[in-house]
Amino acid sequence: MNKVAWIGAGVMGAPMAGHLHNKGFDVSVYARRSEVLDKMRSQYGITKCYATIREAVADADVVFVMVGYPKDVEDVFLGEDGIFANAKSGAYLVDMTTSSPSLAVKLHEEGKKKGFHVMDAPVSGGDSGAKAGTLSIMVGAEEEDFKAVLPMFEAFGKSIVLMGGPGCGQHTKAANQICVAGSTAAFTEALVYAQKVGLDAEKMISAISGGAAGSWELSNMAPRALRGDYAPGFFVKHFVKDMRIVRNEAAERGVELEMLDSVLGLYEKMMDMGLGDDGTQALIKYYQK
Repeated sequence: MNKVAWIGAGVMGAPMAGHLHNKGFDVSVYARRSEVLDKMRSQYGITKCYATIREAVADADVVFVMVGYPKDVEDVFLGEDGIFANAKSGAYLVDMTTSSPSLAVKLHEEGKKKGFHVMDAPVSGGDSGAKAGTLSIMVGAEEEDFKAVLPMFEAFGKSIVLMGGPGCGQHTKAANQICVAGSTAAFTEALVYAQKVGLDAEKMISAISGGAAGSWELSNMAPRALRGDYAPGFFVKHFVKDMRIVRNEAAERGVELEMLDSVLGLYEKMMDMGLGDDGTQALIKYYQK
């Protein structure tokens, strides 16, 4: 399998498609905006760039999807110009969007009836992980399907784990986002406290990151927040979407996640402040308002 279609060339999707191209895969890209397609040609050297899904997926062995919201996923898979209507029978269809576990199961079941191999494979690691090719990939799939696509996952991932059947990748990403919610709020409040009591906040990060308080968020995102770099490695609006999915999944099972609810409330206030297109590290703006 060598022909790959990539749908969704955003902050993370673009470099991931670029890694596949650099590893020798024959990559086609679909994006809605012409400037994105121009970027894929100029920055990543991918010449097969299309304005329709139909053209991008026509002869692809594997189709990767990384878009914004569950509704986008449904449109991409089920729309008239979507993947199910235009991909070749037997293709492997991989949704890497952080989306609804129940939607992942639905797409797998509907795709199987049409002769497709559908799996969910959300990622963690942000824009830096996407650029470095070191993402964590959480996969929900049938084992043979996972093995077939593994060489492509290895082009942009470092930790690649088959978590179980369809939907299990999304459930694992939900657990990931619970942890990220806590650590993001924690490093933000630590920064605010350090600044208020007169500490050198940069030195504070260095002092505590090697101990029990250490986390990926503290080491990678806290320094961005400290220097006022709010460029989105992961958008606030997408984090709100993720936390709402987790909350709904938990509520359906009678589970109350008090910390998640608190952090979600903070980010919803950020949305009200018009900060949805900032990176998640911009939470510090809420405390500084």
